[in-house]
Amino acid sequence: MRYLCGVNVLNLRAEMSTTALTGLRDYLCGSLSLANMLWLSQQLADYVQQQQAYQNLLPHTKEELCAALDIAEKQFEAGEYVSNEEVIKWIDEELSKEDQLEMSLAV
Repeated sequence: MRYLCGVNVLNLRAEMSTTALTGLRDYLCGSLSLANMLWLSQQLADYVQQQQAYQNLLPHTKEELCAALDIAEKQFEAGEYVSNEEVIKWIDEELSKEDQLEMSLAV
């Protein structure tokens, strides 16, 4: 888990009121260094992307799942897929980006 000023930035609730968010923003802008603000903004952007991806994984009807499987099978037969090597390369690149960001913030 990632904490900043005692706040778990990956579990910020989307239901926070505008007043609460404004207060949090003002507090953070007044107390964080520029590097920490950049780090926090990246973490929040990543969190939003994760939440959007999660929304796509929510339960579907049986018909929707069968249709998705039919499409995936057709794509696979047409050679439209990502190999294990490509996935591993992408993961390594993403981890490297995260490591570089953490190292730049540590300086």
